[in-house]
Amino acid sequence: MTRRAVSTAGAPAAIGPYSQGIVADGFLFSAGQAALDQGTADLVAGGIEPETERVMANLTAVLDAAGASWGDVVKTTIFLVDMADFAVVNGIYGRFVTDPPPARSTVGVAALPKGARVEIEVIARVG
Repeated sequence: MTRRAVSTAGAPAAIGPYSQGIVADGFLFSAGQAALDQGTADLVAGGIEPETERVMANLTAVLDAAGASWGDVVKTTIFLVDMADFAVVNGIYGRFVTDPPPARSTVGVAALPKGARVEIEVIARVG
């Protein structure tokens, strides 16, 4: 198996020993993306809506860098600090995914890095 790291200035740099994404055997496995500004690595302000918009933009940049798009995504995992945010996140998420939508899990968590309220990761077919 060969692995290729995916890196883009369009998403925040890794804040630990991980890659923004790894392509292996024709699939992209993204790191979880929180609502960090790609230039400053600061959490975007304003609550769950701007956070979710930034998460989706960060994921779009990682997908692009790997040579994939939302139409190639086969699985996503959403991590939420507050399940009461589910409807808002779902609405924004739904604007990005294509039909048929990917398989998805949504998990409630106690906390996320930098105080984020949402984090999303994807698995996508590449090439």
